[in-house]
Amino acid sequence: MTASSKSLYAVAARPGPALAGPGGRPGRPAGSAEGIVSSLSSRAATPPLLAVRDVRIRHAPTGRELVRGVSFDLAPGRVVGIVGESGSGKTLTCRAALGILPRHLELSGGSIVLAGEDVTTFDEDRWTRERGSTLAAVFQDPASYLNPSLPVGSQVAEVLRVKTGLRRREARSRTLELFASVHLRDPDVVYGQYPFELSGGMLQRVLIAAAVSAGPRILVADEATTALDVTVQAEILDLLADLREGSGLSLVVVSHDLAVVAQLCDEVLVMRHGEVVEQGQTDRVLHRPEHEYTRLLLAEHDQFGLDRVLEGRAS
Repeated sequence: MTASSKSLYAVAARPGPALAGPGGRPGRPAGSAEGIVSSLSSRAATPPLLAVRDVRIRHAPTGRELVRGVSFDLAPGRVVGIVGESGSGKTLTCRAALGILPRHLELSGGSIVLAGEDVTTFDEDRWTRERGSTLAAVFQDPASYLNPSLPVGSQVAEVLRVKTGLRRREARSRTLELFASVHLRDPDVVYGQYPFELSGGMLQRVLIAAAVSAGPRILVADEATTALDVTVQAEILDLLADLREGSGLSLVVVSHDLAVVAQLCDEVLVMRHGEVVEQGQTDRVLHRPEHEYTRLLLAEHDQFGLDRVLEGRAS
């Protein structure tokens, strides 16, 4: 396996279990009172795909705590946003959930339960399997996850072959389908292009294609639109929303941009200095913030753009 494929390996996945759709019990209309109650009870009884409880992360050599007491649940088909300035601990929290904390950092308290299993029991082999079957990720700099000397299509196809056992021709065909599904024009042409020949937005689409290649249940998008211009950013956000609607994908969206959170997320955590200072349903947090820091973030944001997104959510 090439070095680039090892990088892409963490964002590829094989299919997870099908997610149940909404509706009442058999024989009852989904819109009836009993059907609605049944649906809500079912949702409440469904365990979260990812349960983060009082997570603490420290710098092992010094003992300094960098993240303190973070908790949230990610339910099937839902989107949780984590927002805050650089150094707030949002990326470290997600890296802990992915099992890729930087060297010298450690999970020093709390628990992370992924699909019903405590990740603190996972060894590296188990983590490799889980990153390929349960969750995947896309990050801010897609070029760093691709080998500059190989065509992007062959890199994604190699990951598919490793993760799913597809033969070379089948992997190529599936890669072309994935490129089309993430709205890359001329998939055949893109397949043979090198990373330096593609724009930042196109590279991010390639990484998203690899990440969702075989249906992960959770996708972590860590500042995935930060380096893109406004138009391309909007297209990537629409793509993530389409993936959620089309496949029931659950998302954790990390961003410093409140408009990104407003557009995509059902629930938001606001982090500062390693702690959650506010947490709740997105509309409530953005319309009626309770913490001074959240109000400060809102005041510093392009209020016109944010208001437009919030109006779109309400319509």
